[in-house]
Amino acid sequence: MKITFYKYQGTGNDFIMIDDRSALFPVSKELIGSLCHRRFGIGADGLILLQNAEGYDFRMVYFNADGGEGSMCGNGGRCAVRFAHDLGLFSTNTSFIAVDGPHEGVASIEKIRLKMSPVNSVEQYAGYDFMNTGSPHYITYVDDIKDVDVVGIGKEVRYGSVYGPLGGTNVNFVEILKDNHLSVRTYERGVEDETYSCGTGVTAAVLSAYAHEGWDSPVTVETLGGTLEVAYAETTPGKFDDIFLIGPAVKVYEGTFEV
Repeated sequence: MKITFYKYQGTGNDFIMIDDRSALFPVSKELIGSLCHRRFGIGADGLILLQNAEGYDFRMVYFNADGGEGSMCGNGGRCAVRFAHDLGLFSTNTSFIAVDGPHEGVASIEKIRLKMSPVNSVEQYAGYDFMNTGSPHYITYVDDIKDVDVVGIGKEVRYGSVYGPLGGTNVNFVEILKDNHLSVRTYERGVEDETYSCGTGVTAAVLSAYAHEGWDSPVTVETLGGTLEVAYAETTPGKFDDIFLIGPAVKVYEGTFEV
């Protein structure tokens, strides 16, 4: 069977996109892992199936680069919105369903605005914060983000005694550049490496910064792959809604493969 794929990226976080509205894609961890492999496959941080969903414009099903089905991916969600827009599934505003529940998106030429799931708590510990923004995130602050051993420290936390038994966590390193302006680097669970950008991680970093600094929305975030913005509203102390991840998402190329 010949399958058409599309490659999209959002601030360097790249994904293989499949229009699976026919529900014919042969899902297997081995196949998806091989397609995402950067030496022997197409190469990507993950693979996303766009499927039909009653009551929504589409369903987003996200798989990590290791082939396992993943939790919510923010940049993947923005790329899914761009992909659905390119397919003509909506004009400007969309609603879709993902593993963590319903989402809304707004497409313009320059940017995609993705509404993230509400965040009900920011857990603060000695030396780090932790929260779930659709995926679990550990956030720690550093003085010079360029010198951080993202992979080494990230692996220690991801597989460590606290979060390892719980399935692991993504690990974010944050430098405050100035008011309402952060730089973030992320070790991603499932990719098992540093990625150029992580949307749920950027969101977690911004909400953590709000808990410490009390900044007004929105906050600008620099990643290795480009600039994102996060807008938010604190509905009650420690709880956030109307969270939007904002930034570019673009098609890179398309092709086919056989299975």
